[in-house]
Amino acid sequence: MAELRDCPKCGGFFNYTGLRDVCAKCAGNEEKIYEEVYRFLRRRENRAATIERIVEVTGVTETLLHQWVRKGRLQPALFPNLGYPCDNCGKLTITGKLCVNCTADLKNDIKTFEAVQEFREAVNANEKATYHTDRRLK
Repeated sequence: MAELRDCPKCGGFFNYTGLRDVCAKCAGNEEKIYEEVYRFLRRRENRAATIERIVEVTGVTETLLHQWVRKGRLQPALFPNLGYPCDNCGKLTITGKLCVNCTADLKNDIKTFEAVQEFREAVNANEKATYHTDRRLK
């Protein structure tokens, strides 16, 4: 079922069906900009253009470019200088939400945490050991 929402671009109302986050008018405008960006990038001399250069020439916003790369509409395999910012550090990435460095750091942190947990469990297991003594009072 459709939900009535405000368009974040123009402020107008539209029925949100889960397909687009903007109204039909703004989606049409975005599609025109996408076609212009794609025509620019298809030219051989522009395939290695940086995000800044694409923004300068076409007038598209960086946010919209990042959104298209994230959704797979612009393929970094074809256009090597495209990507979107890592959710942690902001460095450009082409897969997932984190860049390669942040992913490696996170994996190392998880390994360290697991090692600490194992150590704590071993210490707790040793502390729980019960020692019996023979206390005979004479």
